[in-house]
Amino acid sequence: MKLMVVGGGGREHAIIKKLRENPSVEKIFALPGNGGIAADAVCVDIGAKEIERIVEFAVSEKIDYAVVAPDDPLVLGCVDALEKAGIPAFGPKANAAIIEGSKVFSKNLMRKYGIPTAAYEVFEELEAALAYLETAPIPTVIKADGLALGKGVIIAQTRDEAKEAVIGMMRDKQFGASGDRVVIEEFLEGPEVSVLSFTDGKTMIPMVSSMDHKRAGDNDTGLNTGGMGTVAPNPYYTPEIAAECMEKIFLPTMNAMNAEGRTFRGCLYFGLMLTKNGPKVIEYNCRFGDPETQVVLPLLQSDLLTVMQATTEGRLAETEVCFGNGYACCVVVASEGYPSAYRKGFPITMTDEAKEHTYVAGAKLENGELLTNGGRVLGVTATAATLPEAIAEAYRIKDGVKFENAYCRSDIGGRALKALER
Repeated sequence: MKLMVVGGGGREHAIIKKLRENPSVEKIFALPGNGGIAADAVCVDIGAKEIERIVEFAVSEKIDYAVVAPDDPLVLGCVDALEKAGIPAFGPKANAAIIEGSKVFSKNLMRKYGIPTAAYEVFEELEAALAYLETAPIPTVIKADGLALGKGVIIAQTRDEAKEAVIGMMRDKQFGASGDRVVIEEFLEGPEVSVLSFTDGKTMIPMVSSMDHKRAGDNDTGLNTGGMGTVAPNPYYTPEIAAECMEKIFLPTMNAMNAEGRTFRGCLYFGLMLTKNGPKVIEYNCRFGDPETQVVLPLLQSDLLTVMQATTEGRLAETEVCFGNGYACCVVVASEGYPSAYRKGFPITMTDEAKEHTYVAGAKLENGELLTNGGRVLGVTATAATLPEAIAEAYRIKDGVKFENAYCRSDIGGRALKALER
């Protein structure tokens, strides 16, 4: 089989490495991929949002199956366009991808169908939003409606911060058209949990839960990032909580999308907050999370391609989806200064062991040499029977990766270890 994976980050590298385990896979193309992914797939210089070129390439290469991984092409209708051209693809169609593409849509969906989430108000006019903030509870959360590279959410600790965030989104267009509407919502407290799930619109199969580490610095200090590391499973996500989420959140969301005529087939991501009043949805994503994928897929014992095809074809109920009982830890190695200013273009060296465990996010090949080319450069993942062992292994293997100005947190998994001690 010839496969095509749309995207070019660490998540896509993890997906490609897992797809390669299927013996029927002869070749995988990555559009656009990156310098590190080039070791495991043929990288093609076509951007993830160039829908027309993606379809033309898939047709000309007679691609048997495609995986559309990032949010932008999903929201833009990449799966719709591929299927119209006769190429089966993993991922939701555009009318279902709106669950991530519009926070206003997703919040209204939850309100309509009684799915637990934070209280909220939607604003289309700056003056009305500012007037509301005069008396709104503080802290509060300000969200741009549309996609904003994961950066369109601001937790405001003061009234002035909240007003500044709204002005930045609505007047100054920091996130472009994504800020034409904003959601101002209740600030929730409790442990956060990420749960990815396979769904074909009839069956919902959650994957192993995970815990992300968003802040740049140790002890959750510094700026928010795209993720500095992850562990799985998340110890706060007990079997009892999982059962409650299935009953009150996961299945109701699948059924709500069906009722709206927006059947979701693909990977539906649930960002959850375990509050004192029970689990609530912070956000939905219409695709695999990054870097959650880098710890979830290594624990998947079933064949990923088989599960993806069953999802696309509506056969998930009859397909085995099995995860191991161990733990996984991913340590992200970034360029010093990320997520603000940082330098790039430094040579990356890896031991053979490190190459096996590394998912590359921001690198390019130049004259055969792998160079840093992003803020989050790569993630090193290890699995083990226990969480302490997985964390120790990830950091040990990470030491086999070298480049100038490399930076990583030293405490990935620390919160999870404390939770296990309870």
